[in-house]
Amino acid sequence: MTDTSHESVPSRQRRRFPDISSRAYEHPADRSALVALRKLSGFDTVFKALSGLLPERSLRLLFLSDSVRVSDAQFTHLNDMLRDACYILDLKKVPPMYVTQDPQPNAMCIGLDEPIIVVTTGLVELLDEEEMRAVVGHEVGHALSGHAVYRTILLFLTNLAVKVAWIPLGNVAIMAIVTALREWFRKSELSADRAGLLVGQDLRASMRGLMKIAGGNHLHEMNVDAFLAQADEYEKGGDLRDSVLKILNMLPRTHPFTTVRAAELKKWSETRDFQRIMDGHYPRRDEDKNTSVTDSFRESAAHYAGSVRTSKDPLMKLVGDIAGGAGDLGGKLRDKFTGAGNGGSGGGTAGKGGASDATGGSEGTWRRPGPDEEGPESGS
Repeated sequence: MTDTSHESVPSRQRRRFPDISSRAYEHPADRSALVALRKLSGFDTVFKALSGLLPERSLRLLFLSDSVRVSDAQFTHLNDMLRDACYILDLKKVPPMYVTQDPQPNAMCIGLDEPIIVVTTGLVELLDEEEMRAVVGHEVGHALSGHAVYRTILLFLTNLAVKVAWIPLGNVAIMAIVTALREWFRKSELSADRAGLLVGQDLRASMRGLMKIAGGNHLHEMNVDAFLAQADEYEKGGDLRDSVLKILNMLPRTHPFTTVRAAELKKWSETRDFQRIMDGHYPRRDEDKNTSVTDSFRESAAHYAGSVRTSKDPLMKLVGDIAGGAGDLGGKLRDKFTGAGNGGSGGGTAGKGGASDATGGSEGTWRRPGPDEEGPESGS
């Protein structure tokens, strides 16, 4: 059993957040997507069934027997980071953490009864200490938010969907739940990125880590501002055809695109909400039981409405115009898809950018996208 005390926590010049609730850093879309997921027809039945069938004990034994457990005797620098992250976010029980041999940069937090954290050698070798600290904080954020349960089920169902794909209609119900889980999963990553920033408290390190995931260990060839400019170009470029391609590229993924994650994190770091947390003003766990579901829905709805209003994406701008009663719907759709009114330009560059991102996602928090999204065996 992993040591649950914080007696030998390394001394850091970082703020600590006693009794912090995960609501403090959770993205509004994370909470609303999870509520929507739980309301999905058949999800409760599948969840209850899988809770008793998933081979969690076998999974834990597998990592124990074929990976290296982080401790005071092994990967001591990671052990210090893990305990430090749990200390900062006030996670009472330090989850077991393993390093597994895999050249793909990847990390995951899984488990039904208790979360376990797994990082690959590829990730350990890619990131420096401060970048790795943000990743460990990211995974501890997943643990504090209780994300591990649904992430484990997604891994299992994705694998199951591949195995039953040959059965007529056998894959339909499973894929409906998998699609909903992926939508939530992508939003949960934004929450965990925020937790990683609260732990590392170094925005540039968080940015560097995301850049390395996208472009490898070539920081001397990369620039944070230019990397963030890519996210802006991706969001606002092209026309409605590119907006549709972006959606299609995103559907099979479990993670938002890396540039988008970086832009979202930087945006949050500049908000009053983030500053209030850093000043010690944040929701506490003992207040969670009094949280109103209606208020959560209202907050999520306000977030989505604000996103539509401020989005630079052509489709979202059109939705905003329609919601505001501006113009003729048929005419707007025709003009947008034919490129009328903008000289027919704008689809090229953004379209190529979207296609280049269609290499598939990964089931893992920090893995570089691979060509096959459906293979959880390759990592999460």
